[in-house]
Amino acid sequence: MIKIYTDGSCLGNPGNGGWAAIIIIDEKKTYIKGSKKNTTNNQMELLAPINALKKIPKDSKIQIFTDSKYVKSGITEWIHNWKKNGWKTTGKQNVKNKELWIELDSLSNNFNIEWKWVKAHSIDKLNNEVDEIARGAANL
Repeated sequence: MIKIYTDGSCLGNPGNGGWAAIIIIDEKKTYIKGSKKNTTNNQMELLAPINALKKIPKDSKIQIFTDSKYVKSGITEWIHNWKKNGWKTTGKQNVKNKELWIELDSLSNNFNIEWKWVKAHSIDKLNNEVDEIARGAANL
């Protein structure tokens, strides 16, 4: 089982953003991160799992840990109705970050993923570590 811890950060919203992921395969950790100017926290939260999944062999069994209820609920619950409703919310508004959601959904279809929500800034050591990396990336 591959474990991935993801996080996004933004200095201002919008502002300078960073994302990070810790990928754990056979006890070996790989760290990835990136940054973007004039972005949002939600975009950074989405880019973390998107970029992590691009590093994983297809058909892998994965657990993805995120402290973003936006990401976890979006990919496991909301996305089904968004797609059915032509990428509109229940309030008939366009889904924000549609392109990122489409990319995450497309990538997710290549894997057996169990999405796990973890409380931010809590006792989860790896979540705290990935948070520090994402915040550091936002400062670049």
